[in-house]
Order: sequence, then C-alpha cells, then structure tokens
Amino acid sequence: MASTVDFDVPATDLVACKTPQEAVDRLIALYDEAHKLIADRFDRYLADDDNLEPSSDRDTGGFYPYLCAVVPAESAPQTSKLALGQISSNSVHGATITQPALFADYLKAQITRTIERYAAKIYVGKSRTPIPLTFALEKATALLTPDKRRKLQHHFHTPNLVATNDDIVDGEFILKRHGAMPLSLFTAERIDYSLHRIQHYTATRPEHFQDYILFTNYQRYVDEFVEYAKGEIEAGRADALIEPGERITTKDVKPKEGPVPRLPQMPAYHMVQNGHKGITLVNIGVGPSNAKNITDHLAVLRPQVWLMIGHCGGLRRSQRLGDYVLAHAYLREDNVLDDVLPPSVPLPTLAEVQLALTRAVQEISGNVGRKLKEHLRTGTVVTTSDRNWELRFERNAVRLNQARAIAIDMESATIAANGYRYRVPYGTLLCVSDRPLHGEVKLPGMADAFYQESVSQHLEIGVRAIEVLRQEEQAGTLHSRKLRSFDEPFFR
Repeated sequence: MASTVDFDVPATDLVACKTPQEAVDRLIALYDEAHKLIADRFDRYLADDDNLEPSSDRDTGGFYPYLCAVVPAESAPQTSKLALGQISSNSVHGATITQPALFADYLKAQITRTIERYAAKIYVGKSRTPIPLTFALEKATALLTPDKRRKLQHHFHTPNLVATNDDIVDGEFILKRHGAMPLSLFTAERIDYSLHRIQHYTATRPEHFQDYILFTNYQRYVDEFVEYAKGEIEAGRADALIEPGERITTKDVKPKEGPVPRLPQMPAYHMVQNGHKGITLVNIGVGPSNAKNITDHLAVLRPQVWLMIGHCGGLRRSQRLGDYVLAHAYLREDNVLDDVLPPSVPLPTLAEVQLALTRAVQEISGNVGRKLKEHLRTGTVVTTSDRNWELRFERNAVRLNQARAIAIDMESATIAANGYRYRVPYGTLLCVSDRPLHGEVKLPGMADAFYQESVSQHLEIGVRAIEVLRQEEQAGTLHSRKLRSFDEPFFR
C-alpha cells in the first residue's frame, strides 16, 4: 500500500522501505511490471488491435521506478545544503531507476551508505518518466514494415533526448534548489542510452563488465590478456573469460567456435571473478574520440577504477624504447571535452592510483631506487587529436617545451578527464614505443621488436596495479574526495 508523504517528488505510489533489500526488491518488481506492460502493448500493436489507446494516456505504458531518500533536517548539514543559509526542513533526493536487477548490488550498497550516513528514509514508487519502447524492447522494431514503424510514435514513447544528458554530472544543478535534488549522477534514460551503446561498441553485454577496467590502444595487449585470463581460470583464480560475441571460456567449457570474424569498434574482454571483482580490458583503438565515446558509456556502470595502459611517443632524449611513463599531469590538446570541462580545469593526481602503478612497476620489473627512475619517468603527458603532429612540430614545439612534457599520445588525457567528470578514479601508465623528436620514428620492423619485449610486462604491471587498487577499494580508501563536487549526489 502506498504511503502518505508530505514532500513533492515526480512520482506516485511511494512506499517506505525498511531495508535496502526491500527497496531493491520493490524497484525490480516495479520495473518488471512496467516492462511487461510495454511488451503486452507492443504485441497488441503488432496484432493491429483497434482498441489500442494513444500513448499520451498515462495508463497505457510502463514508467521507470523512482527511488527517493528523505534526509531529516538535523542531518542536512552533512549534505551541501548550508549554502541555502538556513536548514529548517527535510532534504529530499530522488532518481529514476532502470535495470535494477543488473545494478542490485550497487543499489544495495549505495542505499545502505545513505541510510547509515544521513539517517535517510527510503521510498520507492513509480516515476512520471515513461520507458521508451526502444530501451525496453531493443529489437522490437527491427522487422516492422515502414508504415508500422512510422506510426510507432503515436502509440509508444520514444527517447527524450532533451532529458538524456549529463547535467547532473557537469554540475548544472548547483543553483537549482527547487524540488528533489539528484540522488544519482545519472537518470534512468541516460543509463539506458549507454547500456545499449556499450553492447553495440564492445559486442559484449553490460552485465559482463567487471569493476576494474583497463584501456589499451593495441591488439597485442588483448592477445596477452586473453592468455593471462585463461591461465587464471585454470588456476582457479577466475571464473570465466568472456570475449566479443559472447564467446565464453570456463575451466570446464571451451568455446566451440573461433573468435568473431569481425570485431566491433572497441572490443571488450572480461576476466570474470566473483562479485564483478575481475578485470575488463577494452581495446579502444586510436584517438580521443573513441576514448570519450567508451568512457561516456562505461561510466554508468560505476566501475571502481579505470586505467590506461598503452603506447606513447617519448619526448625526452634520456628516454629509451620500452621505458614507462607515469602521467602526473595532462596537457589536453584532444579538445573533445572542452565544452563540458574547459582545459583550464585541472585534473588532480590521485595518490592511491599513482602509488599503485609505481608499486606495480617496481614489483614486476624488479627495478628499485635509481634503476627504477631510469626506466620510469613521471611528468606531463600530452594528448593530441592529430596523429601526425610531427608534421607541425614548429607550431607545437614551444607549447610542448613550456609544459615540460615527457610523452605524447592520443587517449590518456581524454580518459583522465572523463574519469574526473564521472568520479571514476583514473590513471595512466604508458610505454615508450618511439622517440620522434630524436630520430626514432615508429616503423614496422622496430615496432615488432619493441612489442615482443614490452607488451607482456606492461600488461602484467597493469594487472598488478589493479590488484593493489582492489585492496584499496575493499579498505574503503580508493574513491578520492578530490573528485566530489559541492552538490555531490549521495550515490557514488
């Protein structure tokens, strides 16, 4: 039975939930009910039901569930409400929710934290935001005739792109003090948008993604990762390897068919461990556009951390092929995020990530002290959108010199900037594959020798860094306060 509430939120049928599990169960039930309404309505549409009502009628379609947290006035000073000048009433925070079964563990953890930290009361009901047909039934319209596809908009809701945005992420709500404040960084529509894009770009389903993500820009890292994951499975330290096309390897079951003949734009490989504590490797290819694209979408899965392990051009004479570069700062010449995160906004170094990467290099390479410094350089990494930047060296030289840059690539600053935006801890460990300013331009023969010697160790370092960061997360010390905004939503 719905509870009587005295606060204004865009939802109906709100029920007070005593426990996080009760809240998640109700979210799942409401979402499944809404999904069934849409599926049944679509079946009627296919059958040319003359009694099918127009979609403007509220009772004809499914709506996203709504999760609401009400913080008592005495706990409000722990939020960001003091800028209002006076705290005299409850603080209300809410979010539309999608795919609650997929996010069940995350939701329970975040609801538990909200209750314990803010003494919040939790309510779950039905939002006033309809679930678009294409988000509920992904392949529903594939076989429709052109006429039926044209008439869909009169009977079903379509995605509302005006409301599908990153306004919460980018701080657009800091001056909007009316109604419920955001409980989460993402609305349900924004999450659904990305869940579908994830599968399109990586050829694996969102539920396979693990909490710890490695990005790379070369296929040879993928080959090494696949072999590493198979070894972990045989040793009993991983449950499965999932490759593009839902190709699954376990200790007892091997794939009957070979790898998919046509890889997607950014294939993902998942070494699955209990509780999503394993590692996902994504080959994002080359360029900041790809880097932005995939991180825009993976952010809705709320990974614990993402790291870039790839190749770079070394800019200093003392660097050698195979040396490592640990980014302490980024010169953002990629420009793909300038509209939402101006280059003047600094990207802070995250101590936990930097220490984990340094420790991993030391342990795996066996280098310590002065020897470690000879092979691991820290400093500014330049990320450019121009792969042939060398052809404009005279125009770039002064800026690179002013920045004291030590390396250049095409993805790292983009990944770091989106990690900052989306509050996902980030870091970069690159390997020098060429030294264009010192006569060593990347050529096929030189690259083969370099890859053979460096890729295996570099991947091993990335995996070891993840192991260290997993321990940080379990200790509750991974997620830096540096990434939180003034009006940070309660949910990480």
